[in-house]
Amino acid sequence: MKLLVTGGAGYVGSVCAAHLIDAGHDVVVLDDLSTGHRDAVPDGAHFVEGDIADIAGDVLAEGFDGVLHFAAKSLVGESVQKPELYWNGNVVKTLRLLDAMVARGIPRLVFSSTAATYGEPEQVPIREDAPTQPTNPYGASKLAIDNAIGSYARAHGLAAVSLRYFNVAGAHGRIGERHVVETHLIPLVLQVAAGQRPQAQIFGDDWPTPDGTCIRDYIHIDDLAVAHLLALTYAQPGEHAIYNLGSGTGFSVREVVEACRTVTGHPIPVEIGPRRAGDPAVLVASSAAATDALGWRAEKTDLNTIVGDAWSFMRLREPV
Repeated sequence: MKLLVTGGAGYVGSVCAAHLIDAGHDVVVLDDLSTGHRDAVPDGAHFVEGDIADIAGDVLAEGFDGVLHFAAKSLVGESVQKPELYWNGNVVKTLRLLDAMVARGIPRLVFSSTAATYGEPEQVPIREDAPTQPTNPYGASKLAIDNAIGSYARAHGLAAVSLRYFNVAGAHGRIGERHVVETHLIPLVLQVAAGQRPQAQIFGDDWPTPDGTCIRDYIHIDDLAVAHLLALTYAQPGEHAIYNLGSGTGFSVREVVEACRTVTGHPIPVEIGPRRAGDPAVLVASSAAATDALGWRAEKTDLNTIVGDAWSFMRLREPV
């Protein structure tokens, strides 16, 4: 298939683009490079620099079999301080993409959504029928997009799948996680081992969990990419399916720190701070529905493997 990958110079989008190319698809990456990296675009993809709101229609005029949509702003704190960036950058631009898809007759869409749409869950693991109660503009903007996609699917026959997940980690060879503003636990802890930070921080060690620290879901980036490829072939005309992707169990903050110590051989000092307001003790998604419908199951679930791939990528980028 000929496929457009929006945000394909970012972490998740670039790895998914690489998997699509390996599977034999013809891939065009559209990215404005506001947070992505030109050198992350995989070999074999045609790259177009630009804003989806401005040029998606022109790009799609070339004729495509589908779109995988990753372009989005994703910093929770920033979304609270500057919500306009998220309502415009995520929702408005996606609406323009959807309009361009309908106008050009593009039949299928896979949307990289988020489990942040559920907010603070009443039960874990989180299933797709859990109430959607996002606690910040980031999660709310993604939920708004999911709602819009559903209405476009019903009205225009679009075949669409949204995938909701929490933390992505690991790397795919030379493509890995590198954000100007880093908020994710594994790269933050690895930055201590790399000498870029003095210590790691744990926000509270008195949570109602086995070791007192919060438990979070982690998916290897390769497993996530596979899910997007499966969703692409599963999408049904006129339907919008939503699936959660997760490990079902998760790892605690202490477990992540210990895995980073094991993989890097660095002691990684830790500072224990107070709990952060609004942090749930456990956030884990159920992927049972995705397993039933898509045949997807996470394969790279060993925490040392996930951390090891992330560390290898970080070492590749160290100055010579």
